[in-house]
Amino acid sequence: MITTVKIALLVILALIAFQDIKDKKVNWVFFPISAIMLFILYQSHSSLQFSFPFLCMNIILITSILGIVFVYTKYIRGMKFLNVSFGLGDVLFFYAFALGFPTITFLVLFTCSIMFSLVISLFNSKDYNITGVPLAGLMSLFLAIILSIDLLPSTPSLYIL
Repeated sequence: MITTVKIALLVILALIAFQDIKDKKVNWVFFPISAIMLFILYQSHSSLQFSFPFLCMNIILITSILGIVFVYTKYIRGMKFLNVSFGLGDVLFFYAFALGFPTITFLVLFTCSIMFSLVISLFNSKDYNITGVPLAGLMSLFLAIILSIDLLPSTPSLYIL
């Protein structure tokens, strides 16, 4: 059952990546579906009583990061936050991502996915004259790669602390 959920999640993540990179618009229904699937995967390796504090910490971290980006964008850069400097899909994906892992794993994966997105967008912006970063799409591509590697036998678990 868990392998089926993981494969379905990989399909959803691929769809998010495809839509965001191609059109810079993602069907909103993919975000709650991915959040539910990530939560199911996390809960299959842990109990809710044990994982609840980690999930709360992850959500607090995402909310803090988004708050800092909002303040910077709105008051220092003088730009609108939502749909100008940061897409709603990016916000929804951040929260979906937060529901999938213990805090230490989440921090490592989240940071690496942001760096992956930055590197890919830097290389592509020179070649294709791209003006924005499909952040949710690139982060979902990174997460799909990590979860695919996690399907391989004898890889360390993402959920063990």
